[in-house]
Amino acid sequence: MATTIRPISHEDELSLVDHLDELRTRLIVCIIAVGVAFGFCFWQSDRVLEIINRPIETTQRLNENGKTQDPLEQTARFQRELGQQLRSLAPTLGTAAALSKSSAADKELPAAQRRLMAELAAQLAETQKQTAQAARATPTNIARKPVTLGVAEPFTSTITVAFYAGLLLALPIVLYQAFAFLLPAFTPKERQLAVPLMFLGPVLFIAGVLFGYFVALERAVGFLQNFNDDNFDILIQAKDYYRFSVIFLAAIGLMFQIPLVVLAVTRLGIVSVPQLRKNRGYVLLAIAILAAVATPTPDPVTMLLTMAPLVILFELSILLAAWLNRIRPPGGPEEDDFEPDDDAEPGDPSHAL
Repeated sequence: MATTIRPISHEDELSLVDHLDELRTRLIVCIIAVGVAFGFCFWQSDRVLEIINRPIETTQRLNENGKTQDPLEQTARFQRELGQQLRSLAPTLGTAAALSKSSAADKELPAAQRRLMAELAAQLAETQKQTAQAARATPTNIARKPVTLGVAEPFTSTITVAFYAGLLLALPIVLYQAFAFLLPAFTPKERQLAVPLMFLGPVLFIAGVLFGYFVALERAVGFLQNFNDDNFDILIQAKDYYRFSVIFLAAIGLMFQIPLVVLAVTRLGIVSVPQLRKNRGYVLLAIAILAAVATPTPDPVTMLLTMAPLVILFELSILLAAWLNRIRPPGGPEEDDFEPDDDAEPGDPSHAL
């Protein structure tokens, strides 16, 4: 189990059985991490579903406060306004009933008029009672949720969302285990590039997911929900919405790996920093295409919002790669590769190296 604590050194020699044993150990650690995270997310499934459903509810609130052609949202707005009207009407009817009752008790009025006022007071009191009951019965929770069509779909959808959330929580541990297993294959010189990239990858991916959730997903859902809404009764199926959300957020998280790609190709000598600067226009076109694919909506605002951080990350990556090239040119000699051996004899060939 010591192999799960730290990566094996490049100089260590392991047999095939030892490598398989290490792989098995690290897979077990990954499975345990994902299992624990999944259990926690399933325990907090109400909170997890509330978070993932928030873009739908936000879009609905915006539509209810504005103009919408969706019949279901129009019905929800009508129910809300009707409930408010009933709640304000009930006290007015009670006041009118009290005035009619006091008028019926006035001895100066003719008997027929007092009888009429008494009947009116009774009718107003009954109407006020029914109005108050209707106001209390008006639905208060009219927020629309994703719909399920199968008997088991509520359970399977909850399991699916909890698993993806648990996988996201366990991602740092999973990536570390993969990194620790692959690290012995790199030479000390290659590790100087691989180690920072391996640790930067999860950070950028999580940053992309957070950006996608708080900035892009809500706009994408709002656009798709309101597209041709006067021709459809828009119902959002749970499994389709959760699949769309996961793919959408994962795609943006992967696109945030642009700095890793730039650093890798420049440090390995595949592309130089001046070449990237010279062909910046082609890179921006590629970023626009990636943003269009990752945000499957014809909404230009959502695509531009997705492009903006990618362009910033690309420019920062160029600056970082140029700085690294100045302090340590790619492919140059490394100090660690040519350390003299103090114990070697003057005539030893290794000492001459």
